[in-house]
Amino acid sequence: MSAEASASDPAVCLVCKDGCPGLQPHSWRKACVACGCSTAEHAPGNHGDDDRRMGRLLADSPCARLTAKVKGGGGLRLYKRNRMIVTDPVVSRKDPTFSTTTYDWAPAGLNQKLAKQYMELIPESQRPVSGTGGAALRRRRLLGQLPAYDQDPVTCQSLANDDEVSAMLLFVKRYKMEALGVGEVALPGDGEALREAADQREAREQNHGDEEAADRHPDRDAVAAEESTNGAENNTRYRFVAFQRCSGCGGDVAAESPAVFAERAGYRAALWHPACFACAECGQGLADLVYFWSNRRLLCGRHYCQSVRPRCAGCDELIFGESFRTAQDGRTWHRRHYCCWRCGRSLDTPCHH
Repeated sequence: MSAEASASDPAVCLVCKDGCPGLQPHSWRKACVACGCSTAEHAPGNHGDDDRRMGRLLADSPCARLTAKVKGGGGLRLYKRNRMIVTDPVVSRKDPTFSTTTYDWAPAGLNQKLAKQYMELIPESQRPVSGTGGAALRRRRLLGQLPAYDQDPVTCQSLANDDEVSAMLLFVKRYKMEALGVGEVALPGDGEALREAADQREAREQNHGDEEAADRHPDRDAVAAEESTNGAENNTRYRFVAFQRCSGCGGDVAAESPAVFAERAGYRAALWHPACFACAECGQGLADLVYFWSNRRLLCGRHYCQSVRPRCAGCDELIFGESFRTAQDGRTWHRRHYCCWRCGRSLDTPCHH
């Protein structure tokens, strides 16, 4: 069975393969009744679904530039996913031929040379080449790291009342403005240009009446203040010296090798090797470079959200009600989900499942 088929067919479990007869969703647990694997392992949906979900996530955030309005969509936005096609000559004694590689996703704003360098710096198994296991892995990570039910109340089954819906909407609004970001790929010496571009974007937002824009990036503002007092000599020091070590592994970053910058971390304060731009909790590379910046750490959406709100170990949704159960192992549960998801018995009662 091809990876391409696995990534697009909702009946296929990417773990069990043919051992699963097809996705049979449980009524509240995010799992398949037939095989027990998570719905994310079945990679339901398609690229269109992903782009719509990502559009909702990035809308009304500083990353909204990566989305476009849906015509006739009533304000809905679609993720402008950068799909890249690379054509390389094949050297042989015969007539020249070309090989074509299609990436389901590539960092935005790069020329093809730099984009190819970026792809070569992440593990081959994780490169999102269309029709490969790397492309399927990207989609699974999008579903796992950025679950729809962490951002959209409509997709939640466990919100009990309007107060909980309102609490979730406020939570999402806050993390969009305070933590959410998308990494930018550039050469180490280009951090200054990225900062200037970000300043120009912020100025445009302010001109359109965005009074909160000036409070979004305290790290970058602090750097700007330091620049104004230290002068050009300090600019040179930052540009050519401070950007030599990866904030992830601590290793050197070559001057001609692409690196990942995170605006919320400050363009002069940090950069990462492409393979090191990962969640500090789960260690997974951040799908499509979407990160959450918290306590000076990179986190995926899943681990950021559950660092702020408890997550139900049964249904996997965040808990916005005041009444929930905490087990001895520290996990939290909606009270109605503190049970075996197969037979429904309380977890305090032994069962055979």
